[in-house]
Amino acid sequence: MEYMTLDNGVTMPQEGYGVFQIPPDECERCVTDALSVGYRLIDTASAYGNEEGVGAAVRKSGIPREELFITTKLWVQDTSYEGAKRAAEASMKRLGLDYLDLYLIHQPFGDYYGAWHAMEEMYREGTIRAIGVCNFDEARLVDLCVNHEIQPAVNQVEIHPFHQQTSAIQTMRRYQVQPEAWGPLSEGQKNIFCHRLLSKIAARYQKSTAQIILRWNIQRGVVVIPKSARKERMEENINIWDFTLDSKDMDAIAALDIGHSEIINHYSSSTARALNAMKIHP
Repeated sequence: MEYMTLDNGVTMPQEGYGVFQIPPDECERCVTDALSVGYRLIDTASAYGNEEGVGAAVRKSGIPREELFITTKLWVQDTSYEGAKRAAEASMKRLGLDYLDLYLIHQPFGDYYGAWHAMEEMYREGTIRAIGVCNFDEARLVDLCVNHEIQPAVNQVEIHPFHQQTSAIQTMRRYQVQPEAWGPLSEGQKNIFCHRLLSKIAARYQKSTAQIILRWNIQRGVVVIPKSARKERMEENINIWDFTLDSKDMDAIAALDIGHSEIINHYSSSTARALNAMKIHP
């Protein structure tokens, strides 16, 4: 495993385990399996409804807290100054932790300026080791960076071979924001695991297509958080540190970019309405 150093000096594993869409009653078992095969970064969110399962697995693992990197996220409903304070405290209670390694604004909606001010305070107090955002486009990210003393350490966005976010990553680099990929395997869309080019490259390296996709993002300096409920897949996904894709293969994969998401459109009014309407508590 390799680590990325964030702009504040905190180190973050470059590969972690994501629990999006893992049901609450399965989450503890899945995270326990992930920790047992070597994952140390666990990515959850208040909106996923499974923070308790993550916390239970962490407590029972026996792994020293300082060896783990736990991320959770602030939902739109709580995106305000007071809301962020309450939500972070509630997340830590559900996780059973007295600090978070990374706390992210989950969506670029609501009063995220107010939330950011609260997160800056929690960061200065030591309750959160690093703060960042998710799904912020280049303009919103730059606006947040230039108008605040503490810049986002991470921007977690959709990044995979079909949506490569090359320009967005360049902007993140300019402001020392670490790119992190959600959906690094494209959530299986476009039959990605049987893609002709990716399968051909995988055969040459004697790796799986998933391993090739994850390794491609790793070599671009992106943090990845693949998800699987199957232990054998978790093991496969983390076994990407013993080979390197050559420049020819990196370039070939670069040609697969379609330049937009086919999973969610954060620029659409319907997306803004839907995410603002989603409530995760009374």
